Amino acid sequence: MKKINLLKPMLFAFLAFATLSCDDDETGVPQSNTIAAIAQRSPDLSILVQALVKADLVSVLNGTDDYTVFAPTNAAFTAFLTANNIPSLDDVPVPVLREILLNHVVVGTVTGANLPEADYITTLAKGAASSTNMLNMYVNKSDGVRLNGVSSVTTPNISASNGVIHIVNAVIGLPTVVTFATADANFATLTAALTTLTPATDFAAILSRTNGNNVDGINPPFTVFAPTNMAFADLDAELAPGGIASLSEALLTTTLLYHVAGGANVLSSALTANGVTQVTTLQGTSFNITLPGTGGNIANVTDGAGRGSGIIAVDVQAANGVIHVVNKVLLAGS
Repeated sequence: MKKINLLKPMLFAFLAFATLSCDDDETGVPQSNTIAAIAQRSPDLSILVQALVKADLVSVLNGTDDYTVFAPTNAAFTAFLTANNIPSLDDVPVPVLREILLNHVVVGTVTGANLPEADYITTLAKGAASSTNMLNMYVNKSDGVRLNGVSSVTTPNISASNGVIHIVNAVIGLPTVVTFATADANFATLTAALTTLTPATDFAAILSRTNGNNVDGINPPFTVFAPTNMAFADLDAELAPGGIASLSEALLTTTLLYHVAGGANVLSSALTANGVTQVTTLQGTSFNITLPGTGGNIANVTDGAGRGSGIIAVDVQAANGVIHVVNKVLLAGS
């Protein structure tokens, strides 16, 4: 019964595609050049077309509003399904598929030249962590165009009447906070601290969680206060002569837990305006955030050791939490 019920809307959608792409020679009417129609005419995007039909997104990419679409090839979809042990596209729940597809779509026409060199853009997708904040995507152009550290643009700037298409070689799954930590070179030292320097605690697995009710009580969504590479370099100097290398794994683990609040996706808009917000961390103690910030900070932070620092970027939204960037490593104190 389910297959019969799905067949009718899918048939109408395919008929709509067929109408869009009538050949000039048959009708004398120019072919549609929307994003949806271009995808339908591209043999290597046939699985993407099937996905758009299933997720009821054809009309979105066939309208007059401009979009930028990062379009995965058939090989990209096949690899994605295999890697996630999904037998076929039919086995992907529609709500999940819809958000994955929307994670490949950006409002407006953004050519390759206008993509940021190393920064975040906003997609049309939403994750479980926030019902209001759209997911971000990290773009790195140091070696081609790399998206969230998992997918590369292979054919850029396919012009459409309602935007632009960039062909990509991998499906861009919904990002976790770990996705951004590993993709953004500004967090290279943080990534090393979360992995190679604290092997006894699988921080990567913990902060990649998307479901609650974990036995250790560490549940998403997560609010992460992520120190930059420079923040770690400053801590190394602050701890001289031994530096960070002198910290035990247990102490470093405690310090990292002090940068994460669990169970809430705390956006900057939720912070107390013209006042103090106390943040309770996974380490068990808290630190204070004060608005407005001073000295170029968006907000000021006072940690448990009485040290002052600042939040310098906010609201990097992942599917399982949000990242705010801090310019010092926070210490819980004694």
